[in-house]
Amino acid sequence: MKLPKPPAERSFSSPLHHPRVATVLGRWLGVAIALCFLTGLFSHFQQATPGWLVIPTRPVSLYRVTQGLHVVSGIVSVPLLLAKLWTVYPKLFAKLPWPPSRKALVTVLERASILVLVSALALEIFVGFLNTLQWYPWPFPFKETHYALAWIIVGALLVHLAVKLPLISEHWRRTPADRTPLPHSTDSLPPAITGLSRRGLFRTVAGAGTLVGLASIGQSVPAFGPVAVLAPRKPNIGPQGLPVNRTAEDAGVVVVNADWRFTMTGPSQLSYSLDQLRALPQSRSDLPIACVEGWSQGARWEGIRIRDLLRLCGAPEGSSLRVVSMEKGGFYATSELPSQFAEDPLTLLALRLNGSELDLDHGFPARLIAPNRPGVFQTKWVHRLEVLK
Repeated sequence: MKLPKPPAERSFSSPLHHPRVATVLGRWLGVAIALCFLTGLFSHFQQATPGWLVIPTRPVSLYRVTQGLHVVSGIVSVPLLLAKLWTVYPKLFAKLPWPPSRKALVTVLERASILVLVSALALEIFVGFLNTLQWYPWPFPFKETHYALAWIIVGALLVHLAVKLPLISEHWRRTPADRTPLPHSTDSLPPAITGLSRRGLFRTVAGAGTLVGLASIGQSVPAFGPVAVLAPRKPNIGPQGLPVNRTAEDAGVVVVNADWRFTMTGPSQLSYSLDQLRALPQSRSDLPIACVEGWSQGARWEGIRIRDLLRLCGAPEGSSLRVVSMEKGGFYATSELPSQFAEDPLTLLALRLNGSELDLDHGFPARLIAPNRPGVFQTKWVHRLEVLK
């Protein structure tokens, strides 16, 4: 049986396939990608801080805001990407210039950059969304792969922009021709959007982006919690009004013996029972837990300031710490607390949460809480601190 010929580019005559439409949607998508990339870069540097960078402790909710924006901008980019692809897909049927020329080379480079960009962006969004669900059905490490894909996307995007810059410049601003209603063609339009104007398309895409944004942002903005149908976590749901990512059972901490002791190694070694820790001067910090999956929730913590423990063991100013959990295995059974966090008066070895003793799932008998830190570094079930320098 003879296969039908693919359609020619000129057969897609809808005004919605116009370069002006592609430029506007591209601007929106570019903003979403840039916001997602920059906030993701901040999160990566929080977890793998290069030696030249010092992460600030203030504002205390900085990571809460940036990671919430990271996840929301990634989700919002889905309808923007689909709309952008639909607008420009007739270009796939354009014939390559022949014989080979500089124009043909530019066209091949453009299509290659689009292939890399779309493939990497689709994979990035897909694995990022599954990360919010804490589901990892792949053999590769998520964090490293997510980071590498981000740079591939940026590189492919820069190549694409360089190739399309003349066309983008030509259609960046609205011209009088853009204000004139164009005759509608239904040759390439699905029935649901037959006769849709450019303005109508923009409103539809903006509405879809807003809708999915509102349906996910509630995991970090409590006011939108009731409509956060796309959010895997919701504020105020969990033991002591705080969500839980990793339970005590998952971490292998099923029981805390009555003879449990907290130790701190340094110039002098400290050792305390839980009652002795409770007898030390207590402080209070109102700080959020903000996780890489995008959810966050503010809470009231009470415990001993880490900087007070440093003074008790005779550690010099500027000391950093290794935090050791009773957790059995896992990537974050130990974490490092840089000096700026160890010296911050809000950083606590927390014993109480929202007015009551820590629930086992929240790190009983003691856990770390510090400002502007990812939740994976707010180590639970702490039983030892080690002064590093």
